[in-house]
Amino acid sequence: MLQVESFTFNPFQENTYILINEHKECWIIDPGMYDAGEVKMMKDFIADNQLKPQQIINTHTHIDHIMGVAAIKEAYQIPFGYHELEAPVIANARGSAMLFGFEMGPVPAADFFIKENTVLQLGDVALEVRLAPGHSPGSIVFYNKAGNWVIGGDVLFQGSVGRSDLPGGNHDVLMRSIQQQLYTLPDNTIVYSGHGPATQIGVEKATNPFVRG
Repeated sequence: MLQVESFTFNPFQENTYILINEHKECWIIDPGMYDAGEVKMMKDFIADNQLKPQQIINTHTHIDHIMGVAAIKEAYQIPFGYHELEAPVIANARGSAMLFGFEMGPVPAADFFIKENTVLQLGDVALEVRLAPGHSPGSIVFYNKAGNWVIGGDVLFQGSVGRSDLPGGNHDVLMRSIQQQLYTLPDNTIVYSGHGPATQIGVEKATNPFVRG
């Protein structure tokens, strides 16, 4: 069973997740730490809990989800991965940061690409990878059946959905992704989103004003 820990970072109030197995090995998902204080908070948590970071895996590569990648790679010398369709998004990260008034140093290139319809293994625990574009062209979600949760990035939120007006976004594609990749999960599946509180698939199917089940 994986332990899920969450942190909220940067002015976009982005949710960064750490997945921890019974051997204290961990994955860091969407590291969004923007300043030195936020980086210290993350590193202190890892040290205080004697965790052993294994890799960084991203749901997508908008700037608020990658602000802490360089710091984590430098601190722990671990690989960084995302879906290959995100390559043009991350290539434009520094330009996007300037557009929003943020400073951003060089963004590390991918050490590996994560493919849809595959399974990632942290020890003996499996994460199913589902491709869910629409907010970003290579948005992926990580589903853990045993733990009954999914880390969904910016695809689906409590009572809302991800933006589709950014470069590479598409509203109709996003709606299909939610219906086909998230709403097909069991209703009691917990959704850990990229922003805001967690929710459940069944709740969103019944009440989400943007897309019903």
